[in-house]
Amino acid sequence: MTDFFDFSPAAVAALAQADVARALLEDVGEGDLTAGLVDPGRRARATVVAREAAVICGAPWVELTLQTIDPGAEIIWRIPEGHRCEADQVVFEVLGQARALLTTERTALNFLQLLSAVATKTSNYVQAIREVPGVRASIVDTRKTIPGLRLAQKYAVRTGGGVNHRLGLYDAVLIKENHIAAAGGVSAVLKRAAEVAPQASFIEIEVENLEQLREALAAGARMVLLDNMGLSQLHEAVHINAGRAVLEVSGGVNLSSVCAIAATGVDRISIGALTKNVKAIDFSMRFADTPI
Repeated sequence: MTDFFDFSPAAVAALAQADVARALLEDVGEGDLTAGLVDPGRRARATVVAREAAVICGAPWVELTLQTIDPGAEIIWRIPEGHRCEADQVVFEVLGQARALLTTERTALNFLQLLSAVATKTSNYVQAIREVPGVRASIVDTRKTIPGLRLAQKYAVRTGGGVNHRLGLYDAVLIKENHIAAAGGVSAVLKRAAEVAPQASFIEIEVENLEQLREALAAGARMVLLDNMGLSQLHEAVHINAGRAVLEVSGGVNLSSVCAIAATGVDRISIGALTKNVKAIDFSMRFADTPI
């Protein structure tokens, strides 16, 4: 399995433009009342500093936020997109209209703190399993995202070195326990999926035990999600599978357990916490004391 979303520069720019428009409407509305305290002709220089180590992510969103209100704003990145910074490092500098910088500061930093948090957490998992000899697993996201920001968060996962799962319910099939029960069993539901969703990017079935895995493989499954299995079961699942299907693990994965899971030989490890349990990275914008 490989990523199948379009995160080309043009696609990311279009995505960021839509996200920024919503965010500024939410925050600025009909105008920034407090920024009116500042002389409209004043220009200012500001720096944004990371208060903790992080993988920087969100530059397209930051730039569009700042330049929507001040098209002439000049932004100089000191830490490029996808690179790691240390605590107290300057991430970028911006020169522009003082009023515009004040108006866009919070929205720009909101995007930066969220997307950098997702990229950083993803990178931590990716780096952890790279230390496992012979590892083949990818770190994969889920649909457990902030409503309205799914694509942005999936972009951040990619920036952190992870792999994207399906985008939504419409582009791929993931058969879970209730689907199996409602459709009449593993074999029946796989047959039905092939009939009703031939356009799906992939068809994956979730199994909860090794007997279900055997049944799914016998029915021709090419992608299987091993849900909440212990390490001994995962080792046995890899042996039973013998390379016939892509094996994905989900449920209860954390930084303490991910290396042992990767060592079982599975292909993918999906982690909802990459986008769901996100602690924002702390950034601060500071204006230079001397007016420009």
